[in-house]
Amino acid sequence: MAGNGRQWPARAKINLYLHVNGRRADGYHCLDSLIVFASLADTITVEASDDLTLTIDGPFAAGLPVDQTNLVLQAAESLARAAGIQARARIKLHKVLPVAAGLGGGSADAAATLLALRALWQLPIDDATLHTLAARLGADVPVCLTTRPSLIGGVGHEVQWAPLLPRFALLLVNPGQAVSTAAVFKALQNTFPPSRPWQESTGQAAALAQALAQRRNDLEPAARRLAPAIGDVIEAVAALPHCRLARMSGSGATCFGLFDNLAHAEAAAGELAAARADWWVQASAIERLD
Repeated sequence: MAGNGRQWPARAKINLYLHVNGRRADGYHCLDSLIVFASLADTITVEASDDLTLTIDGPFAAGLPVDQTNLVLQAAESLARAAGIQARARIKLHKVLPVAAGLGGGSADAAATLLALRALWQLPIDDATLHTLAARLGADVPVCLTTRPSLIGGVGHEVQWAPLLPRFALLLVNPGQAVSTAAVFKALQNTFPPSRPWQESTGQAAALAQALAQRRNDLEPAARRLAPAIGDVIEAVAALPHCRLARMSGSGATCFGLFDNLAHAEAAAGELAAARADWWVQASAIERLD
């Protein structure tokens, strides 16, 4: 993830597939997932200040807390403690990603905050230490420190770079419903189909879609029971021209359609947005580090 001065993008994280391999004695679930990052992003802006404050604006700012319950401020305070300094910064979050949407937005915001403040405070903290701090904030936070396509294992804390993926684009659609990750996992049936870890290196979007079709999002059935509109979204996206695969991301309710290129995804976005003005519909290129 690269920042521009004192502004840092917090990119949407998409699970192209998500297998739940089992449930540990402590209640956490073991996962196997392939993730990529969209060009769509919240923005973290940081400035020097005598104290620590957070302001939030943007289309999805309503209702978000600006106190210590917000993961952004928790990230700032965690970094300051590790550096042995007082947390002093004016932080602004521009929120364009829907909340509780299966896009890792809160985790990405926290990760961007760690990167932005490390730069602002000129801290000699290496990436490994930053990764450790991020892991204490939540399993998804260290994953969001980079925009590289990654394979996720364990309870979300095991991260390795994915084999090379082709260039492609996604259509992201949310029906305007927030879905609690905790509620989805609670509703999950304790039957765990065999996993098929990702090993493919695909050169074209068609081959990528074919490989993904042999996998699943194991959270989707539980999420559909909580938010039946997810099924409507997947059906509508799958019917769009040039869509190669339609699936839910993360714990929902955001779903994606996979397209060969951004032009096809943008055309599909225009068609779907005209038909469903009540849905959040965005086309996005996929961040790829070769």
